[in-house]
This record gives sequence, structure tokens and C-alpha cells, in this order.
Amino acid sequence: MPWHEWAGFAGVLLVLLAFLLLQAHKLRGNGLVYQLMNALGAIGVMASLLFGQFNLPAFALQLAWLVISIYGMLVAARRRRLSRQETPPESASRR
Repeated sequence: MPWHEWAGFAGVLLVLLAFLLLQAHKLRGNGLVYQLMNALGAIGVMASLLFGQFNLPAFALQLAWLVISIYGMLVAARRRRLSRQETPPESASRR
């Protein structure tokens, strides 16, 4: 089996595992691990489509999946940064 098919299978497994872990309450939907699993999964499937049998609707779906995952990671990073800025240092709160 060519490398791009392995990449596609790995991508599908990552996306499905992320969804399973989300449903089992082992991951949070806005967590970095969940978003990374989805993004890497989408990249794997996109590679299989680009280097194998191309399918425009499937590629469009994976591209949307990747963009949404990246958006989720950016929003989560922004929220973490803002919460760190709003939280006073421990030494100041003990005084």
C-alpha cells in the first residue's frame, strides 16, 4: 500500500479516535489535544487525496475540518493568554 494511503488511514483513525474520546469525556472539545488530533487527521486524509485518487468533495470537507481545528486552537490560545493576563500573580494575592 502506498504511503499516502497509510497517511489517509492514519488520518481517519485520528479523527475517529478524537471523536470517540470526546464522547467518552476523556477529551474536551476545546482542548488542544482534541484540536490537534482533528487537524493532523485532516492533513492525513488530504495527503491521501492529493497523492492518490482525488475527490473534490472529500478534499473540501477535510480542508474545512483543518481550518476549523486551527481556528479552535487559535481561540483556545487567545483565551489562555487573556486568562493569564487577568489572573493576579500568587505573591500579590497573598499580601
